[in-house]
Amino acid sequence: MTAAVLSGVLARYFARRAALTILAVLAGALLLIFVIDFIELLRRAGDSADASLLAIANLSLHRTPAIVERVLPFAVLFGAMGTFVMLSRRLELVVARASGVSAWQFTAPAIAVAGLIGVAASMALNPLAATLQNRAERMEARLLSRAPTGAQARWIRQRSMDGQAIIRAATASRSGVNLTGVTVWSFTPDGQFRERIEAQSARLVEDAWDLDEARVIAVGQEPRSLPRYRLATNLSASQVRETLGARSMVGFWSLPEAIELADRAGLSSLRHRLQLQELLARPALLIAMVLIAATVALRFFRFGGVAKTILGGVVAGFVLYVVTEFAGDLGAAGLIHPIAAAWLPAVVGCLMGATVLLHQEDG
Repeated sequence: MTAAVLSGVLARYFARRAALTILAVLAGALLLIFVIDFIELLRRAGDSADASLLAIANLSLHRTPAIVERVLPFAVLFGAMGTFVMLSRRLELVVARASGVSAWQFTAPAIAVAGLIGVAASMALNPLAATLQNRAERMEARLLSRAPTGAQARWIRQRSMDGQAIIRAATASRSGVNLTGVTVWSFTPDGQFRERIEAQSARLVEDAWDLDEARVIAVGQEPRSLPRYRLATNLSASQVRETLGARSMVGFWSLPEAIELADRAGLSSLRHRLQLQELLARPALLIAMVLIAATVALRFFRFGGVAKTILGGVVAGFVLYVVTEFAGDLGAAGLIHPIAAAWLPAVVGCLMGATVLLHQEDG
């Protein structure tokens, strides 16, 4: 009975230390990211009249959660390594080992903490980051009077009763409802090219795009200029938003609807399916990071050489992160299935960490 109570006390103690260290590392990363992004935005703002220090700080705060979400695996890795190494240096893990506690028992609380953080990050942090990122894009365009950082041409493919059309826009605002620098390639229902339309801007209205200052180049006809041109569409504002939005701008709870809307409109839902699987696999990825950290801590108090083993843990975690990103790129390109792209790196990382831990524990 006493042993069971002691085991529970130790588990809660190890879990609390792991959670506090991981959150401390995450808070430090958040502060560092905010400061760097704030300085970069100040540089880009230049002499803009609307870009006050308070407005720039507000914009940077809106952008920070999306960046923190990407560095979360490293925060868990460094936090878990810091926890295990600190417990080892204070001989607390040595005492626990001497009392019969195995490596799996003192690693399990940290694994549980990492899993809970992964669930919270997917279900709470991701929707928050997506909402704030959407607001940040509008704020950045207004304050800096230019397209958001890294903005690229936006593409839309649509179907309607008049046939298919491919729309290219230089920039998009109001979540894609307003477009500028628009070029449209229009096709007949049987797939034959019909005309090319160039317009200064386009605005989504009910069942159509309103194109301003349009120049129409049709097959077998002279080019003509029109003050306004209406292009039929089957897309709603929400479908356009999901089509144009970056993966990070669609929250976890909105992804099933975004996938359904894209499929119904005949658009590719691959990137949304990949993002959904990546968010579902995030707890497994964070658990893999904890297992890598555990191999570092166990080797430290048995063989010594903290600097060398910590460096090995950092390299292993970095390699796992790179492999995860590479698999995500392959999945986004449609070369591998989204489930495989999202889950394989995390599962392989967990298996490799468990294998090394088994070898160190049992020889």
